[in-house]
Amino acid sequence: MTLSGDEARSKLLERMFEAAIAAAHPRLCLPPHLPRAPRDGRIVVVGAGKAGAAMAVAAGEHYRASGDAGRISGVVVTRHGFALPPVLIGIDEAGHPVPDEASVLAARAALELARNATAHDLVLCLLSGGASALWSAPVAGITLAAKQALTRDLLRAGARISEINCVRRHISAIKGGRLAAAAHPARLVTLAISDVPGDDPAVIGSGPTVADPTTLADAREVLARFRIVPPPEIAAALEVPTNETLKPGAAELAQATYDLIATPRASLEAAAAVARTAGYQIEQLGDALEGEAREVGAAHARLALDARRSGRRVAILSGGELTVTVRGTGRGGPNQEYALALLAALDGAPGIEALAADTDGIDGGGGSATDPAGAIVGEDDPARAKALGLNPAMFLANNDSTTFFAALDTLVRCGPTQTNVNDFRAILVDPGSY
Repeated sequence: MTLSGDEARSKLLERMFEAAIAAAHPRLCLPPHLPRAPRDGRIVVVGAGKAGAAMAVAAGEHYRASGDAGRISGVVVTRHGFALPPVLIGIDEAGHPVPDEASVLAARAALELARNATAHDLVLCLLSGGASALWSAPVAGITLAAKQALTRDLLRAGARISEINCVRRHISAIKGGRLAAAAHPARLVTLAISDVPGDDPAVIGSGPTVADPTTLADAREVLARFRIVPPPEIAAALEVPTNETLKPGAAELAQATYDLIATPRASLEAAAAVARTAGYQIEQLGDALEGEAREVGAAHARLALDARRSGRRVAILSGGELTVTVRGTGRGGPNQEYALALLAALDGAPGIEALAADTDGIDGGGGSATDPAGAIVGEDDPARAKALGLNPAMFLANNDSTTFFAALDTLVRCGPTQTNVNDFRAILVDPGSY
């Protein structure tokens, strides 16, 4: 059967998304970076993130094959619904994006393992996006409930991940270099999959093993800028000098090294290679885009329409982490909201199709592993929506993109991908297809 232009572009978009995920999967990117076991000590593994389970399995298989199975121990934590059968290294689950009691227990376990490591041991930290919520160890005087409330407020306000993590680092006993302090004087190796714009180690998982250039005053400024009044215990903690994070040059970091093993840029390049083979020119908008999802979606629609008018057959790619300022009562996530704004602005322009999805397989929603990853936008969608009595503008106003795309049956549903290099967005413009 010959696919129509619309169907062929959909299949290509799906292959591009799959290529982006594959490039960042731990089974491929982790083993070349795993350090040798210490001569006289143990390998103590701690880790957190949405890729945590697959990173633990890949590390366990590697060290079993190298004959070091008897010297490795530890545990990683991943998001509820993301666990895999363990290999040598334990795998726990906790709450994301809002931490839960399991997040607290996971952070305490990691700190205890690190503190018990000796100068002869290797502490291996396997880090990926989502670790900030999955390792939640509030400083003295702060309850989990207060931290949960603050996390929700920051998310609803549309704060960027760098801003959210600045605050998190200063109310945590594990973030902002404090895990490194616990592991000292053992050798500490962090292998990280980046999910943040700019690949800043201090932002990935809120930097548990690196120095933090931000201050308590910076954290207070973030809350003031978004007009968030935190619970009194958090406001008090942000005034306590001893809650300051580790700074560059700290002695506790002398034995620590950090290596990025997968980045959003590399995944976008993998997707670009697929589109290039299919005959598309590539326009890379960058792997570090931030901003309000609906605004970026409308802006990208204008780029696609301009390309169509100029007769360019092009794949427009972008990554980063968009945000949603929640004003409605609907369901959705930043990639779905971007896709809905894109659909509304394109208004059925022929020859244009797009996919926007989170590379971890879950885009916002209720925090379930069955939530959609994103959505596909096709040229026939506005007409189909109209026939169903669906007004894109109304759904956008209510932050209800999931309901809209569910009605059209164009949600991207793939489940946990076992990696996370943030948003993936691709727009295919094919002027000659209509």
